[in-house]
Amino acid sequence: MAQNIYDDAKFFEGYSQFPRSRQGLAGAPEWASLRGMLPDLTGRHVLDLGSGFGAFCRFAVEAGAAEVVGVDLSEKMIASAKERGPGLPIRYEQADLETYVPQTGAYDLVFSSLAVHYLGDFDAFARKVSDALVPGGAFVFSMEHPIFAARGEPEWLESGGKRVFALSDYAREGERVTNWVVEGIVKYHRKMSTMVTALLVAGFVIDAMDEWSPSADDLKAMPGLADEIIRPMLLLMAAHKPDQEH
Repeated sequence: MAQNIYDDAKFFEGYSQFPRSRQGLAGAPEWASLRGMLPDLTGRHVLDLGSGFGAFCRFAVEAGAAEVVGVDLSEKMIASAKERGPGLPIRYEQADLETYVPQTGAYDLVFSSLAVHYLGDFDAFARKVSDALVPGGAFVFSMEHPIFAARGEPEWLESGGKRVFALSDYAREGERVTNWVVEGIVKYHRKMSTMVTALLVAGFVIDAMDEWSPSADDLKAMPGLADEIIRPMLLLMAAHKPDQEH
């Protein structure tokens, strides 16, 4: 079972203070790039895996989706998501993404934001997502970039008068434990090639990949994003399940 850190009272309180937690998609600087990877949602059936506070679920409803399902392990997250979107046609389910099995062939889009790096078995997850999609359906997700996730405790150093990011054990895949908001957060590092291969083996065609970094306008608006120029923290990917008739 995945670690349910989001139902820890101290973690939930700390996490709730981040801009993306308080402001939803408007507080996520990578959102514009991620949104550009999405298909038209009009009349579509959408599954959000790791739905958190429900920001994407609410966006999908506003974008005209016919059905929106959000799945998250955290009872606190789901309760907050329902409070933030009362009366909206969104169905939330509490489940562990490691073991959750979506309905086969039921969705036009599976979306996941910053959740897959908590999963121990991405290969199995990719297969389940593929099975859940209709032919031609899309899988769009974001995750911690492997360069960032490779270190349990990301570290900055000074070299030649410049601030640099310390990378180690990149080729050693597997569990990492980090202290973020609270101690003992478990996540998993995988090489970029491992992620791509898993998607291909699951039958996906990869459409886009963005090692996200801020634009000049982003940096003017949010100077604190300067570190993202030195090393990427986020990886955004879009893929689709081929239409078997073509």
